[in-house]
Amino acid sequence: MSQQRFHALAQVESRKPVEFTAPGAKVSDYFASNVFTWKEMREYLPADVYQALRACVDKGENISRAAADQVASAMKSWSLQLGATHYTHWFQPLTGSTAEKHDAFFEPLADGFSMEAFGGDKLVQQEPDASSFPSGGIRNTFEARGYTAWDPSSPAFVIGKTLCIPTVFVAYTGESLDHKAPLLRSIHFLDKAATTVVQEYFDRNVNRVICTLGCEQEYFLIDRSLYNARPDIALTGRSLFGHSSAKDQQLEDHYFGSINDRVTAYMRDFETEALKLGIPVKTRHNEVGPGQFECAPVYEEVSLAVDHNQLLMDIMEKVAIRHNFRVLFHEKPFAGINGSGKHNNWALATDTGKNLLSPGRTPKKNIQFLTFFITTIRAVYEHADLLRASIASAGNDHRLGANEAPPAIMSVFIGSFLTQILKDIEEWVKQGEKLSPDEKTELKLNVIKIPEILLDNTDRNRTSPFAFTGNKFEFRAVGSSANCSSAMMVLNTIVADQLVKFHGQVQKLVAQDMKKDDAIFQVLRQYIIESKNIRFEGNGYSEEWLKEAKKRGLSNLKTTPEALDKLLEKKSRELFEKNEILNSRELEARYEIDLERYTKKLQIESRVIGDLAVNHVLPTAVAYQNVLIQNVSGLREILVKAEFDSVASEQVQMVKEISQRISNLRGLVGEMVEARKKANSKTNARDKAGAYCDEVKPFFEKIRYEVDKLELVISDEMWPLPKYRELLFNR
Repeated sequence: MSQQRFHALAQVESRKPVEFTAPGAKVSDYFASNVFTWKEMREYLPADVYQALRACVDKGENISRAAADQVASAMKSWSLQLGATHYTHWFQPLTGSTAEKHDAFFEPLADGFSMEAFGGDKLVQQEPDASSFPSGGIRNTFEARGYTAWDPSSPAFVIGKTLCIPTVFVAYTGESLDHKAPLLRSIHFLDKAATTVVQEYFDRNVNRVICTLGCEQEYFLIDRSLYNARPDIALTGRSLFGHSSAKDQQLEDHYFGSINDRVTAYMRDFETEALKLGIPVKTRHNEVGPGQFECAPVYEEVSLAVDHNQLLMDIMEKVAIRHNFRVLFHEKPFAGINGSGKHNNWALATDTGKNLLSPGRTPKKNIQFLTFFITTIRAVYEHADLLRASIASAGNDHRLGANEAPPAIMSVFIGSFLTQILKDIEEWVKQGEKLSPDEKTELKLNVIKIPEILLDNTDRNRTSPFAFTGNKFEFRAVGSSANCSSAMMVLNTIVADQLVKFHGQVQKLVAQDMKKDDAIFQVLRQYIIESKNIRFEGNGYSEEWLKEAKKRGLSNLKTTPEALDKLLEKKSRELFEKNEILNSRELEARYEIDLERYTKKLQIESRVIGDLAVNHVLPTAVAYQNVLIQNVSGLREILVKAEFDSVASEQVQMVKEISQRISNLRGLVGEMVEARKKANSKTNARDKAGAYCDEVKPFFEKIRYEVDKLELVISDEMWPLPKYRELLFNR
């Protein structure tokens, strides 16, 4: 095994940047060239079909079967020009990744003839075998039927020689089996709720509100040869063993530093592939950890942004292999080094082009801003535990609260200026009383200052999981490997639900002859007071915050099982069911699936730990111990006792230390295996996940401690696994 390590290091030394040539001088020459965009549709579709498709996407109107046939024909003609031979319904099952089944356009005819065919029936719906996808008990394994249904809001695209059609995935009973369907429902709910508020109180010209998302994707790169020499990283996505490097990120010299030539070539390559698919990647830079990087796109409509992020991760993995890299999306691939997240920048925009979370130039626009700003904070306060559940995973448990990422306690950061604005509203607006003309003037004068002051006062607090950053909210607790659908579905739903309540409360006051502005400020004041406990401007890493959060009644859900339990609470069930986002069966299915995935991740890690410890580390420790024993025996033969006791004591001590650590390691692995057997015997998904979390997982760090200590003692030439310094600094 040590030979593989040194062979891998030799290969890394010989690597050169892979040559790469962009398909055009300017990005605009090839951006979205592999996407069936509205521009392409206008060219390939009759005008009436084009308008019908736009009405379907923009207004939710149904599209006729005849129109679907024409859309399918146009898609086929367009994709054949790009060399496509197959088509697939591209969907996002509850595995967390993407799925596809390719079918050829080719159709054999009589007398040996053939043709390329693709009709509306194949565009609108397919029936893949659903038996191997997680369903959480929605259907039995022998009931393999599941349907994919076309999502017209996300454009088709060509990858390689395959036309990919974004779809939702549902069981034959109609329940959702994917991430996209509930997200689309939440988008519709938020559009309806937000549009009602805007039209009623601020701007009657608005007909639609769109939620937007920009995902900042963090990742690690390691050389492919080193990756292959680390079975733990290859099988689990993270290093289960490895002593920290003498130098890692303590000099803070990697963040925003110059980018290595091999890495730059890789970035240019995957960015080009992404741009051809219409993914508007804009920013690239080194992150804090050595070997850690980030890419970020321009914001898009949330469903499309989620699709694009899933596509981007697929592209990055494929292109990395071309450049002899492997990309790691795990939230914590290296102990002691910053983990990776995926900051979700979320905002609301009208169809007239206005950002509802961006202050305006008039009091009216800023009251509109305050309405959506404060209502969002109130929603996060009401459903903080549900937000925590939406980002729960085995990988993210390692990252949250590790003095590098937001804590597991949900809180909202808004900065000192906006905190003062909310304080002013709370003090000046008296409960149940109308504002005097002077008070209203003073308040509006203060409100009108918001945009100019915010330009210079957008405070940053990297310890906050949910922060306002000038014209958007940034949900920073989302893990780097996550499908953003869950977090965005929950956020959309809770904000929409709060907007519905806001509208009802304001209307009630207006019905009591209170002026509209006064009624709005009354409700906003109530929300400011009620949600005060969720707002926090300090250091989220501090012990003081843990104590303060407890006083405020905020949950600190440190593990995935306890966070997921919040999905099934009465409040969560009522929220999703009454708003038709998830029915009880769908919610329970997601709970079961997330628990099973958590359990399986820990189960795999436990097995890999046992294998590496017993089959790689222990034989190496014994071999080096034998070398030391031979050395001690030789010294004993040639030295008198007094001399031997003087010069051989260190070697003898090393032999004893290795013997003790071998014994410790053997014992801990055995205990872990027994704990795993007990956990596996449990039939209830929650009980099994809890057993793995509480009984099996604690052995991981204990075993790692012994292995990492052996790494420091055993000869470098004999150590079988690439070390942290080699993984992090060899590119």
